[in-house]
Amino acid sequence: MTDNTTRLDHVVLWVRDPVAAADFYEKAVGLEPLGVTEFAAGEVSFPSVRLNEETIFDLAPLTMAEHMSMLPGAAQSAGHPVNHVCLALPEQDFHTLRARLEEHAVPVSGIVPDLLGARGMARRSFYFRDPDGNVFEIRHYT
Repeated sequence: MTDNTTRLDHVVLWVRDPVAAADFYEKAVGLEPLGVTEFAAGEVSFPSVRLNEETIFDLAPLTMAEHMSMLPGAAQSAGHPVNHVCLALPEQDFHTLRARLEEHAVPVSGIVPDLLGARGMARRSFYFRDPDGNVFEIRHYT
């Protein structure tokens, strides 16, 4: 996982029952569940399933919606099947994209350090919304 090209990191899916969703994705889709035991024990906020070596789907319970505060209005994303899409970029591309968004007057969040993702701990992330209201997280790992 040393290739630092642009890739999909994770997608957060709103689900009613994260344990049942993980069971479905494991049994019906064949994805590896992650953190289900820890979620059931109250140790983590949500479980995930691994799509491939470097991409996961996080299975966020709808009850988390009220805590979504990375951008104004992010809590309203609970009415949509997807909370946000995260793209992992090389560090220079991360900074280039942020500058380009700002040049086009696209509001971006502050920089968030040290968030766990599909490839481990990401060094920095930020969020923005597209014209249709879809939320994107951009991050880099090293």
